[in-house]
Amino acid sequence: MNQNPGIIGKKVGFTQLFQDDGNVVRVTVVQAGPVTVLGKRTVEKDGYTALVLGLGDRKEKHTSKPLAGQFKKGTFAGANGTPKKVIQELRCTDEFAGKFEVGAVIKLDQVFEVGQKVDARGTTRGRGFSGVVRRWSFAGGVQTHGTHEYRRHGGSIGTNMTPGRTLPNIKMGGQYGNETVSILNLKVARIDVENNLLMIEGGIPGSKNGLILVRHAVKVRKRRA
Repeated sequence: MNQNPGIIGKKVGFTQLFQDDGNVVRVTVVQAGPVTVLGKRTVEKDGYTALVLGLGDRKEKHTSKPLAGQFKKGTFAGANGTPKKVIQELRCTDEFAGKFEVGAVIKLDQVFEVGQKVDARGTTRGRGFSGVVRRWSFAGGVQTHGTHEYRRHGGSIGTNMTPGRTLPNIKMGGQYGNETVSILNLKVARIDVENNLLMIEGGIPGSKNGLILVRHAVKVRKRRA
């Protein structure tokens, strides 16, 4: 179970930063806050350690009565705030959980620092039912010698006699996108604590306003001494 420190945020878009030496760094901007600690999970009570995080205020007319009750007299009453749009539980260590009290707002400089490696997870854009050329980058059929209606087909998908059936895991057309994808070992380029902006080098899966989870990297390469 990944217990590295992290935070949830919303993907804003893509931009570029100019460094002091004149190089251009292409970054993805994540609106990671204000993130409020709504509750805690402890080993004594729940069997594991985690922080329950909330992002973005939810309008009262869009809040169900059971959820509103959780913020007034229920599980999240200690946060003393309005209902949140996004509520997500983040596994962590006892040391990281001990830094924050229920109702506290997590600052980005408390979790990340410029130059460190992080892992970003998001949901890719859904592309619906796609053919093999778009979904699997197939080259398509021959374009000459009388080819008719088979230019973007996948070709043969099985054998005639042995085993006489289509084998599993053959690449075909189907649902493409709308799946959880993680990009590992991205670099934190800049942190804007006042505006709760986290700028990460490279691309992050998902469309604009998509939910992003950013954690400390789990596969950081150690330099040889």
